[in-house]
Amino acid sequence: MASQREKDAADYLKKHKIMELFDNLTSKLFFYRPENPREFLIEQLKQQKISQQSGVQGPNLFSSADLDAVFGILDPTNQKYITFAQYKQALTTLGITDMNECPEGVNEDRISHETFKTEAIEGLQRCSATYKQL
Repeated sequence: MASQREKDAADYLKKHKIMELFDNLTSKLFFYRPENPREFLIEQLKQQKISQQSGVQGPNLFSSADLDAVFGILDPTNQKYITFAQYKQALTTLGITDMNECPEGVNEDRISHETFKTEAIEGLQRCSATYKQL
């Protein structure tokens, strides 16, 4: 059974999104593999601070072209849509856990490229925003 001190520590980590912050920073380190990791981390934290203060969303690991490629893999016959199940699996694979469960096209089971990309970008921004908006 966890002590009160352990519960308080867990609450603190959750409240301030500390684990998400470290996951995000670690992912960026492995992805970019900078020559000077400490300087890179400092720059990433500065970008997070600017994003928090300005409301401008910061960068994430996946570019627009990456999302186009993911959609293309899911739509090899170029129908211009994917199923809702494909949409959910793709967003989960990208690390998005709090996705829109009712995106445009869900009732027809046809999620368009535009909808997929919009939802993916918004989900990635939520995942990488390891701070509370001021």
